Amino acid sequence: MSESRYSIGVDLGTTHCALSYVDLLASDGEKTEQGVLNVTQLTAPGTLESPHLLPSFLYLPHAGEMTPGDLTLPWTSERDYAVGELARSRGAGTPIRLVSSAKSWLCHPGVDRRAAILPNDAPPEVTRVSPLESSVRYLTHLREAWDHAHPEAPFADQNITVTIPASFDPAARELTAEAAQAAGYANMTLLEEPQAALYSWIQKSGGAWRKEVKVGDIILVVDVGGGTTDLSLIAVIEREGNLELHRVAVGEHILLGGDNMDLALAHVVARKLAAQGTQADPWQLRALTYACRSAKEALLSDASVDTVPIVVPSRGSKLIGGSIRTELTRAELTQIILEGFFPQVDATARPAARTRAGLTQLGLPYAQDAGVTRHLAAFLGRQVQALAELEGFGALPEGATFLHPTAILFNGGVFKSPLLSQRVLDILNGWLAAEGAAPARLLGGADLDLAVARGAAYYGYVKRGKGVRIRGGTARAYYVAVESAMPAVPGMEPPVSALCVAPFGMEEGTEVPLPPQEFGLVVGEPVHFRFFGSSVRRQDLVGTMLDYWSPDELQELEEIQATLPTEGRTSGEVVPVRLHARVTEAGTLELEAMPSGTSERWKVEFDVRGGASA
Repeated sequence: MSESRYSIGVDLGTTHCALSYVDLLASDGEKTEQGVLNVTQLTAPGTLESPHLLPSFLYLPHAGEMTPGDLTLPWTSERDYAVGELARSRGAGTPIRLVSSAKSWLCHPGVDRRAAILPNDAPPEVTRVSPLESSVRYLTHLREAWDHAHPEAPFADQNITVTIPASFDPAARELTAEAAQAAGYANMTLLEEPQAALYSWIQKSGGAWRKEVKVGDIILVVDVGGGTTDLSLIAVIEREGNLELHRVAVGEHILLGGDNMDLALAHVVARKLAAQGTQADPWQLRALTYACRSAKEALLSDASVDTVPIVVPSRGSKLIGGSIRTELTRAELTQIILEGFFPQVDATARPAARTRAGLTQLGLPYAQDAGVTRHLAAFLGRQVQALAELEGFGALPEGATFLHPTAILFNGGVFKSPLLSQRVLDILNGWLAAEGAAPARLLGGADLDLAVARGAAYYGYVKRGKGVRIRGGTARAYYVAVESAMPAVPGMEPPVSALCVAPFGMEEGTEVPLPPQEFGLVVGEPVHFRFFGSSVRRQDLVGTMLDYWSPDELQELEEIQATLPTEGRTSGEVVPVRLHARVTEAGTLELEAMPSGTSERWKVEFDVRGGASA
């Protein structure tokens, strides 16, 4: 491969994708030459445009729906599907053929993410694709659009960084890396989105960021995107006379974002229609959701607009004689999103949990509580001791019930509305004032649509030793369950301990010594292990065995499994192995099983089959 000319950052978003790049040859120190790719895509049948964003939508037309040339792109005429703006607009009228929120499905542990399940509520005659394949198609389009615009600098020769939510577990990270590799991203690294947003803020400051933050600052990054709410804490420390940024905590995976808001708005509009005598069926409610998304974006992006019309086509005279026509007002938008998703609560508030029904429809496991501010309170409360071992940080005041940020950076399209960012800032500062702490200041100037892509491109530049790097490593410690040996007791499960196999903060490209615990794997058969993660246990080392823990300390993740081949062994033989962990340069966690007395290594896979394992 030839020397890379560009560092490319790709934001694989729930509702939009974007690509930014830094010219490595024209950049020096903190002065960078950075651009954003205008992504050539179809915006209507046979119509090409090149906006900054590629909507994360995939449309699967039926045979004969499109005429020859309707789906032709500058680099191919053989596509039988559409991604981007054409997919979004076409799918709003025919939602049963539209794939959306593929990124959220990619991290859904309850389904087989390699199976063709999307659109999840499509009738049998609609061709379906997997969440993995949907992601591959978005990433492939970005690669092809780059090669079309930059034939002199092939995508395959550049340094690529793809962003993921900080809350993605190891299985979701591995699947994202797999999708990128399948799309032709050979030289690829993963980066957490809140870190990318902060990198973008640093890059845009041109070095002035050092005047806006100081040693001892705790930066809270609040990232509310299309599908997830991501919360991160980054400390400003001093090392060898220089300011450094150290990521100290990330929140749990919260499937809560713009998608939830669109659905809430759709139900409000549907109730308004019902009061007028028009009852929307489930198909039309889904189309109404997409229409509300567009209306929401229009209202948030233009403060001069107070009302946006909504039109949902009818499927035939047997349902509703004509199209559904109504409107979404700014007052309705503000009321639903402000009070429903950013309620005024105190610092002791916690997300509500409700008992789930025995049977539910196949769908995304959205957060049960829509209150972003309650999730924020829970996160800061859980991380109250996060700075205890960090050099240069004093203890919190006696009686402090949550960690006290000193600055806040917003990211995600939801915060295009100053009303929402100011709401969160006011609530946070109310909590701080109640505990006698100084108010947090806003780090402004974020580009909410492009910050993640721009920050990812800058990160690729920083990795070459050209700028300030955020340190932190893995956001969790990881454990495998060990079942205790005990006589059978009726009605009682054997107690389980948790063995630490990867500590908190493992850096990319590092390995850890083997824990002494051995496991028995049956040759030729998949063996499954329970797997846990912790974002609060920062002191556990490899080999630490936990006999008990609170629900807030460890969260159970997807199972891991390993299969030893039968070569040189008797089928059914139990082979003693030890587990070995490393974090790859790409940013994924790899576990290996190593049979005792041999040099063999077998990769331990994360079970992404949606609970299909025995």
